[in-house]
Amino acid sequence: MKKEFFKYQAQTSPHPLALEISHANGNYVYATNGKEYLDFIAGVSANTLGHNHPKISQAIKDQVDKYTHVMVYGEFIQQPQIDLTKLLAENLPKPLETVYLTNSGTEATEGAIKLAKRYTHRSEIIAAKNGYHGNTQGAMSVCGAEQQNSAFRPLIPGIRFIEFNNVIDIGKITIATAGVILETIQGGAGFIEPTHNYLKKVKDKCDEVGALLILDEIQSGIGRTGKLFGFENYNVIPHIIVAGKGLGGGMPIGAFISSHEIMSCLKQQPKLGHITTFGGHPVIAAAANATLLELLNSNLIEDTLQKEELIRKLLVHPLITEIRGKGLMLAAIVETDEIASKVILNCIDKGLLLFWLLFEGKAIRITPPLTISEEEIFKGCNLIIEVLNDILAEY
Repeated sequence: MKKEFFKYQAQTSPHPLALEISHANGNYVYATNGKEYLDFIAGVSANTLGHNHPKISQAIKDQVDKYTHVMVYGEFIQQPQIDLTKLLAENLPKPLETVYLTNSGTEATEGAIKLAKRYTHRSEIIAAKNGYHGNTQGAMSVCGAEQQNSAFRPLIPGIRFIEFNNVIDIGKITIATAGVILETIQGGAGFIEPTHNYLKKVKDKCDEVGALLILDEIQSGIGRTGKLFGFENYNVIPHIIVAGKGLGGGMPIGAFISSHEIMSCLKQQPKLGHITTFGGHPVIAAAANATLLELLNSNLIEDTLQKEELIRKLLVHPLITEIRGKGLMLAAIVETDEIASKVILNCIDKGLLLFWLLFEGKAIRITPPLTISEEEIFKGCNLIIEVLNDILAEY
């Protein structure tokens, strides 16, 4: 497979990990050579319930037997879409009650930006430096990382950047601003949490000037931080949220969610203000609904906080400067980029899947499935400490 992978499949980096995958089950991924890998990545926070979860698999099989794609999104009434959007609305605070299903998080970001512009009749969007919201042109435009953006300019105009957690910068939000888009917890920048009621202060400023606060919950949502959505930890209810990744339980999905009043403006002046062929695909919606039901009818969401506590307790080492994040959205920060890469690659060699973050080279991503057990946490963290000890002995 490896030879054909490099020959026929477009590459995203010069040196992909290139593990040849045979199958995956539970919290493990298996290579074609029979090697077993404990998964501390979860498909970059996407496999909420691990791999091949029986309830998700059954929901997919049941829906495939009924119908797959029948019509572009929003024209035919389909039970899987109704079930999913209703379940989301019933478990979100008011007025977040109307859901637009998309194919991915980045497409949901695009829709949310358009919604803010359409509702406010303004064009300026404010975003955070070192934010990450996806990689299409619009989503990239609100990612404040020039090392990623420079090769693709010009991007969409009218974007201004502020520094996350900088209260003084909130003053840059004015009556010219359509929307402010922020990650609830900054992901690519190093799993940085909001501090000192920052998100509430941004929301208050948006309300004052008539702008909309968009919170990106693509990584922090779907139970990963001890609440169904991350913003519920921080004393704020945004005007729009963006979801993706873990919502599909391993299947591709996104959503942007707002009030009925705000969302309704996309259906007129012009009609078809935001459209998608495959958004809300019935098979994907069935998988997402099964994922949410399992989370809501179990202790998995609450248990993320105990699992976080255990990981923090186990990952104490001279080369680890801090553990950032919340719940099972964690990053171990080490002293140098080189050490981070050594830990990640050496752990993979030993059968533990870890990964990098986009903009913080000293970070080691720890985002296992929410189904990870305490025994598996001990196993994975002990491997990390073992590798760190080997690295420390070299210095």
